[in-house]
Amino acid sequence: MRITGPQSRSRSGTALVEFVAVVFLLLMTMFSTIEIERMFLVYTTLANAARAGARYAIVHGGGRSSGSGVDGSSGPTDNPPQVLTVIQNSAAMGMLNTGNLVISVTYPDSAITPGSRVKVSVQYTYDPVISSYFNPLQGTLGSTTWGRITY
Repeated sequence: MRITGPQSRSRSGTALVEFVAVVFLLLMTMFSTIEIERMFLVYTTLANAARAGARYAIVHGGGRSSGSGVDGSSGPTDNPPQVLTVIQNSAAMGMLNTGNLVISVTYPDSAITPGSRVKVSVQYTYDPVISSYFNPLQGTLGSTTWGRITY
């Protein structure tokens, strides 16, 4: 039996409202998943950049008398430019805005000799792609890596 008249119009309107609600929820779920995956990608990139900087610092040490640029020493002061460059290059490969990076390279043992510790800390101000809906995700992500100078 086919319904005609006012009842048929109300049923098609109900279907349209249900369709809009389902599509809206589906899109919000899809965008939320993409944004959370992007946040994990940013965090992983930060962790890898911190590890790359720490590795450079522990391998190159602070007592190298020869070499400059990529072969130069990683000290003797905090935040050596060679280590900062390695961290920024690694973060840039992960498509992060290097202007949002806050990098700290410190030598807590005050001496930069084999066996001394190095601490590399990288923080990034996370900016969601869809900032109006994902405002709670805005914040700072960070990673810290420790190492011991080997040379």
